[in-house]
Amino acid sequence: QVQLIESGGGVVQPGGSLRLSCAASGGTSLPAAVGWFRRAPGKEREVVAGISWLGGSKRYADVVQGRSTISRDNAKNTLYLEMNDLRPEDTAVYYCAPLLYYDRSQPPSNFNSWGPGTQVTVSS
Repeated sequence: QVQLIESGGGVVQPGGSLRLSCAASGGTSLPAAVGWFRRAPGKEREVVAGISWLGGSKRYADVVQGRSTISRDNAKNTLYLEMNDLRPEDTAVYYCAPLLYYDRSQPPSNFNSWGPGTQVTVSS
């Protein structure tokens, strides 16, 4: 299975910005469709955004719509999530994972190789 490693999280103040990265490692490539997910304390993991192979199709969860941009660089096997106007409710561990299609809300049922995630904390 594809191995995806997330990075770029940190502690930011409300209203701040972060750019998360997700790199395919171990000789694997970014999946054709791939997305960002997050798990906040005490909550289920939820999809944040998804993107198609060439980046022409994107989908965002309502909670980040208008504040986040998903993009990818296939030459670098890297996925990005730029988040602006961060809010305390954005505090979560962020993960990337493959999708069957860019607008799906879950990875394929046989996917079980979640990376370590990257912690985003929004606090004053």
